[in-house]
Amino acid sequence: MKMAVQDDAPTKTRLLDSAQRLMLAQGYAATTVDEICDAAKLTKGSFFHYFESKEALGKAVLERFCASAQERHQTCCGRQADPLKRVYSYVDGMIQLSQEGATQGCLLGTFAQELSDTNPQIRSLCAQAFGQWAKALQRDLSEAKAAHAPKAAFEPKSLAEYIIAVVEGALILAKAKQDPRVVKESLSHVRRYLEQLFRT
Repeated sequence: MKMAVQDDAPTKTRLLDSAQRLMLAQGYAATTVDEICDAAKLTKGSFFHYFESKEALGKAVLERFCASAQERHQTCCGRQADPLKRVYSYVDGMIQLSQEGATQGCLLGTFAQELSDTNPQIRSLCAQAFGQWAKALQRDLSEAKAAHAPKAAFEPKSLAEYIIAVVEGALILAKAKQDPRVVKESLSHVRRYLEQLFRT
């Protein structure tokens, strides 16, 4: 996904922060412009100064959320020279992050589930974001396979998408149960599975 250039105006940031909190808690459709303005303690005039519509805000919130996730991925994995250590660092980082807010869910997953059938533009943004996420994981998995387990019987792209599926499914379950341990336990299984694959 091509991320929009961020406008650092405090007013815009307050709108984005409020929209993200509300949309994570109750979904895109159930979140109104009035609620976003009330939560940000701003007028609708301020809202429409920065966003021409709720959909424009939704796209901006999604792009900012995904850009932040990409930065976290780079932070937790980028310093590792060994690609396998990058893979493990990513999973370990997701486990740690999950304990800080897993019951809130994932905005990307929320938008994909809620809007894929009704909003083609946001569905396309979600598909691009998932594709970039998978591509980053696939790159590290491909390099790790070449370096540590060239004969292992797995395809890096499919494995990358499997990891994403576990993350998203665990976040949904953790939100439903209001229990962040679900994410930790699910990703711990992924960690052990990866360790078995790379022993091949």
